[in-house]
Amino acid sequence: MKLLALQRTMARAVMQPLTRSEHMQQKAPGGGKMRAYAGRFIKPNDRLTSFERLEIYNRQYWFRLFSAMTEDFPGLRSVLGEKQFDAMCQAYLIDCPSTSFTLRNLGSKLESWLRAHPKFAAIKQTLALDIARLEWADVEAFDNEAKPPLRTEDLAGAAAANLTLELQPYVRLLDLKYPVDDLLLAVRKEEDTDFASNAFSERRKKKHVRAVAKLKPQAIFLVVHRIENSVYFRRIEPEEFAMLAALRQGKKLGKALDAAFRNSAMPVDQRAGAVQQWFQNWATLGWFCRPRQNAANA
Repeated sequence: MKLLALQRTMARAVMQPLTRSEHMQQKAPGGGKMRAYAGRFIKPNDRLTSFERLEIYNRQYWFRLFSAMTEDFPGLRSVLGEKQFDAMCQAYLIDCPSTSFTLRNLGSKLESWLRAHPKFAAIKQTLALDIARLEWADVEAFDNEAKPPLRTEDLAGAAAANLTLELQPYVRLLDLKYPVDDLLLAVRKEEDTDFASNAFSERRKKKHVRAVAKLKPQAIFLVVHRIENSVYFRRIEPEEFAMLAALRQGKKLGKALDAAFRNSAMPVDQRAGAVQQWFQNWATLGWFCRPRQNAANA
């Protein structure tokens, strides 16, 4: 068997879902018996059969995927509960198997998949989607690219209304229905409490989830960003969010300002001061990129 064929044969077996008892299936990919399938390319030894040796890789592959999903989505796990989360993970990973060299991208399709499979969250669907969106934004904010930040001199001579500003790739904008930022921080705090028993920690997590789920849905506008390799959640006003969202869509500053105050109840005489404060905060946090031509010449 040539190397490429061997790799593909091995991958098909390793990526095949486990049984309910978390063992390798008896049926091989494409039909037939797995024991015969394994014997085609794996030799037995004095302790393990070909099937048993292959099963080690099959189980460890899935255990690592489950572990990665648990690490990336602890908030969603708390919302769904451990058993439902595990069932959701297996169904998701069967439909959306890893196609990347890094496990970082494993949950990239989870939000859209959850929308298409509401049975896993049931009445908690909106809450589950919010926490899944936040946790994926957290992943992106942590390791997305950081481009050279905008400088004051980059704006020299530019007409303000026609100015186009580009947000940093790691800055993520979320419009949410529940305060899942508080929920995720509480869940993480419980996980970091070394002295608490597992049972106590799980009870506390469930208490947090129930408290958030009982809240009347309210619009939460959140920016997920990073500073010196740490991710932060920053709540902002609806007008500020609308303006940032418009800028992210590539709209010029004048159009973005229109979008910010189109349906706003903010008094007109307060708007200029608000915009000035926003830009001061954004500049301090480095949320905007330097124009491409200037960045290339820097």
